[in-house]
Amino acid sequence: MLTGSKTTFKVRQMLPDIKERMLSQSGVSARSRDVLGLRCLPGECVLQRAVMVRKKLSAREGRGWVSGTLFCTHFRVAFVPQDSPKPDDNADPVLLGDHDVALASIEKVVVVGPNRTKLVTPNSSLKFTPEELVLYCRDLRVVCFLFDRLTPDAQVLEITYTIAKTYQPPKPGSVLSFQNAALGSVEMKQFLSNRRRNTDMNWFESASDWEQELERSGASGWRVSSVNDRFEMSTSLPRSIVVPQKVLDTELKKSFAHFNEGRIPRWCWRHPRGNDLLRMASFQNNIYHEKDDIRNLEMILFGCQSSLCVVVELDEELPSPADIQLAHSRLRALCLGDISTSVSVPDDKWLSTLESTHWLDYTRSCLRKASEVACLLRGVHLTVALQEADDRDMGCVVCSLVQVMCDPHCRTQSGFQSLVQKEWVMSGHRFYSRINYHRDNDKEEAPVFLLFLDCVWQLLSQYPSRFQLTGDFLLALHDSIHLPLFSSFLANCQRERCKRSQNPGQSYTPVNGWRDMLHPDSSSDPSDPPLPSVWDWSLQYSKHRRDRFTQPVPPIPPLQPLLNGNLNTNPDSHRLTDTIPGSVFLLSRGIFSCPANLLPWRSGSSGVYKKSHRRAASSENVPGLERLLKAWALAEFPQGLTSSSGPQGPLDPYEPLMPLLMGPCMGLWRECYLRGALHAQAFSHPVSANHPHPVERLAREVQQLKDKLEQVSTDSDLNPPTKMAEPRRTDTNLNQNTNNGTFLFPASRPQSAGNPRAAPPPTSTNHQTSRGPPAASAAPSRPGHRDNGGSNKHTFLFGHSSVAEARPDQRYYPAPQNAKLPKSNGIQSAPPHDRL
Repeated sequence: MLTGSKTTFKVRQMLPDIKERMLSQSGVSARSRDVLGLRCLPGECVLQRAVMVRKKLSAREGRGWVSGTLFCTHFRVAFVPQDSPKPDDNADPVLLGDHDVALASIEKVVVVGPNRTKLVTPNSSLKFTPEELVLYCRDLRVVCFLFDRLTPDAQVLEITYTIAKTYQPPKPGSVLSFQNAALGSVEMKQFLSNRRRNTDMNWFESASDWEQELERSGASGWRVSSVNDRFEMSTSLPRSIVVPQKVLDTELKKSFAHFNEGRIPRWCWRHPRGNDLLRMASFQNNIYHEKDDIRNLEMILFGCQSSLCVVVELDEELPSPADIQLAHSRLRALCLGDISTSVSVPDDKWLSTLESTHWLDYTRSCLRKASEVACLLRGVHLTVALQEADDRDMGCVVCSLVQVMCDPHCRTQSGFQSLVQKEWVMSGHRFYSRINYHRDNDKEEAPVFLLFLDCVWQLLSQYPSRFQLTGDFLLALHDSIHLPLFSSFLANCQRERCKRSQNPGQSYTPVNGWRDMLHPDSSSDPSDPPLPSVWDWSLQYSKHRRDRFTQPVPPIPPLQPLLNGNLNTNPDSHRLTDTIPGSVFLLSRGIFSCPANLLPWRSGSSGVYKKSHRRAASSENVPGLERLLKAWALAEFPQGLTSSSGPQGPLDPYEPLMPLLMGPCMGLWRECYLRGALHAQAFSHPVSANHPHPVERLAREVQQLKDKLEQVSTDSDLNPPTKMAEPRRTDTNLNQNTNNGTFLFPASRPQSAGNPRAAPPPTSTNHQTSRGPPAASAAPSRPGHRDNGGSNKHTFLFGHSSVAEARPDQRYYPAPQNAKLPKSNGIQSAPPHDRL
């Protein structure tokens, strides 16, 4: 026994030396955290490196090339520039540097040689020395590395093979190995366990968090219920839900069976004017409704202070998850091209191909539906309930967009993070199934959350001064969702997160008191690394990147005090509330109706709820509907459609941000979708690395022509001619074609001292007749300005970043007469290319 113990002790003493000797063969020290300027994470090992490598910078990074050293570890592909400062070993670890790519983000590895391109797989063999290495990422990035002539061929081949063999397509087990590679070390586990959470945002994990939100919103008459504390009523809802104070928990338990997955109507947000926004799933079929159940259901549905409810149907107008997945796949193929077959879309068909993806159409439909709900909430005193079949996809999108439009707090970084935490993470959006990290359930995969981020970017591009968060923040959140490292995205509901973190909460019994709840079927392993939250930005990005997440905005004014829970002073709305108690209307496809079977317990049948997709023929004759439409119209157009353009009062910060939904106003998020487009086009048609791509040469020539025109314009201003010439338009786009009027980039619109109003961009007459005030209230055109809207058609590929602020009087409003909103996207008369 003594001899065996001595032998074991000697072997344990030799293990560090053996590990040190194995790693020293590759030039890496086991105890060193700084390897040639690369600051490694605790437990991270460098597998291969290559010197004298140049990385191609993107447009956001300043373009050009930067020289440095390329590394490949078992967690990431890292690039360290030559002039980068020496890393500080005392600083907190950062998962990814500014030039790093996580192995889990890589989708394909491509090498470029002399006039040839090859897709590299773990079993590939190269018969040539690569000149360039291209990494196609799942977040639509394309990272390009160029090997110098002095780079040893052995290093080029070895690092190419190492990257191709280390990165693996997602499969069961690979995600866990990736998490262990990044966070599995003892030092990293200790560091994450001692890390403090962000206290500026609301996490909505406890009842006190929901009570804090009720206090912030000024929502009286509601309370936080813990009836679902053990997830027995609904497995997909959080522990705490907000319900009217008049409903007891014993009565509330009987209501869960009447809705799909037990997702009952629950409070989400209160508008500053006193109207409440609810979310719920569809009514459960074949359920008998007793009298007590009917009373409880109507008390929940109508809220605490309103006797009028509008149910907004979401399934019929908004895309399904399968439609979103198909559109995103087509958009991705269009922006990155087919690498393996070297097929790209011709330039003359790019716009029509983008239109055929339907991605912008789906973005427009979500913004339109959110605008309708925002108009309802700011008008008549009522309760609006968003209804979806399962209440876990498009309900999250519309409910979040309404709050971004109406609540300035949700347009700050902390407020937006709290909004996502409340309406997505805690409300049971299927992040794990929709992202499909393991690629084992393609039928459930759908980037619904990415569609929501695109909608927010559309609002940000039209109202940049009303947001504290920036496009860099949205882009960082878009990229973080593709990393399987964050607890926010690795579960479908709060119950699954509690099971993984082994923190399911406590239960109370009269005998044992409060005890921790145990789940014997828990699939978590104590050895699994603790997963951080996605909101821990200092763990993901450097301070330089995080400083670009926000911009200064005016302080948010406090909410006005509510009188009797209602800020609306419109007398018609009070008369409406008093005369038609218990009225429920359905808003579907832009039409108000009151179908008899909207509430199954009011249908007069045996209680079976059969959903009807037809609107009632006599819906215009329903008592109270005319008053509802009139009150809604007064709320939408308080000053009339032909209001003068004179000085207005101070801007109400709680007025909803109504988006412009016409074709030229809906832009493509090029900072996200097109950041790797030039690289993709270049390697679909291989060109020698020493020569720029034809697209880059064309862009350079256009820039040179623009500089010459500006110089000529400056010289003409210094030496004015004797004869008055037609004033030159400074906002003319240089890549305009006089025949079809296609604009690749939006024209700049500087405001001169003589003309404080910037000239609106040229659009076709079809767009001008579809939206905006009448011609009598339009501003007079400048002298010498030639109207291009009569015969020529103009198309903007990337949209206008400041189109909303250039024309603040033109907004999207539903028609007030019969409340029939436009069924299409408002561009029927425009040609296909004008829709972008």
